[in-house]
Amino acid sequence: MDVIETETADRPDSYRVTADELRQFIERYERLEAEKKDIADQQKEVMAEAKGRGYDTKVMRKVIALRRREPDDIAEEEAVMEMYKEALGMR
Repeated sequence: MDVIETETADRPDSYRVTADELRQFIERYERLEAEKKDIADQQKEVMAEAKGRGYDTKVMRKVIALRRREPDDIAEEEAVMEMYKEALGMR
């Protein structure tokens, strides 16, 4: 196992880095990046398919975002929205 020594003698042993361990962390991160790209591509394909079948993907994305949120937060935002719309005569 390669060990990269720091050139400063006053650094503790905890600053020593093994090249193998560092390489493993970097490679794991790179694999996750590749997986994330693959998932994003699959999500795009799902939306393209839905759009091809006549669904409004903009609305679908809003529904997906709403499903991630807490119901109380949604209700509060909707109540404020209604209050603002009333104040502006949009009802």
